[in-house]
Amino acid sequence: MEGTTNERLDFGKMGYGCQHYRRRCQIRAPCCNEIYPCRHCHNEATSILKNPFDRHELVRNDVKEVVCSVCDTEQPANQTCTNCGVNMGEYFCDICKFYDDDTDKAQFHCDDCGICRVGGRENFFHCKKCGSCYSIGLLDNHRCVENSMRHHCPICYEYLFDSLKDTTVMKCGHTMHCECYSELVKRGKYCCPICFKSIVDMTKTWKRIDEEIEETIMPEDYRSRKVWILCNDCNDTTEVYFHIVGQKCSHCKSYNTRTIAPPVLPQ
Repeated sequence: MEGTTNERLDFGKMGYGCQHYRRRCQIRAPCCNEIYPCRHCHNEATSILKNPFDRHELVRNDVKEVVCSVCDTEQPANQTCTNCGVNMGEYFCDICKFYDDDTDKAQFHCDDCGICRVGGRENFFHCKKCGSCYSIGLLDNHRCVENSMRHHCPICYEYLFDSLKDTTVMKCGHTMHCECYSELVKRGKYCCPICFKSIVDMTKTWKRIDEEIEETIMPEDYRSRKVWILCNDCNDTTEVYFHIVGQKCSHCKSYNTRTIAPPVLPQ
């Protein structure tokens, strides 16, 4: 005897999906006509193909056909299976052809990004210049970098715009994965890997360098020598006295500088 519709819906929620999403359907990739649990599964599989010319990525919006995981019926991409009646995803986006049963993620589609995001629409805003959604806490409180999310993480090189991992915006406006940022700081690297600006408050560190310079007397031949430096933090170029410990920017007082001309005696 066949079960009721509700019983079949409950059955459809049992253990379907992949390592990326819980869902009750698979997608037919229009690019290669193969069936995969999700877009990420497709991209991971095709990225390691022996022939480099066979490697490719699936464009999410191009998906037209899906296969119900409960009854194996292939059909046009819709939320409800036309044969057995299960929701193939409690969240469904008809634009991205995206299915997900984990509605606790509070998924929403951003028209400006052109993709689905997680975390609740009310908690995010779309920055037109940066070209991506950011936490509402960064509204009028971040440095805009044009299309800052449309590049690869400078640490792990994964594309950030549609990455499944959390990202963070640094003081300079550049972005990277949160876990990559934490690892960077943990290893004592306090500069942005892209623009080399300081990414944390360095006030105490600059003070310690001041004290170290006061205690470190340079040899007589070098005490009057000067160098031209470029400050990574304020982009100012100045001539300062050379010291083996470091050169301090005359403008912003940062030691995050680099020498652009060798030490010479003042004229």
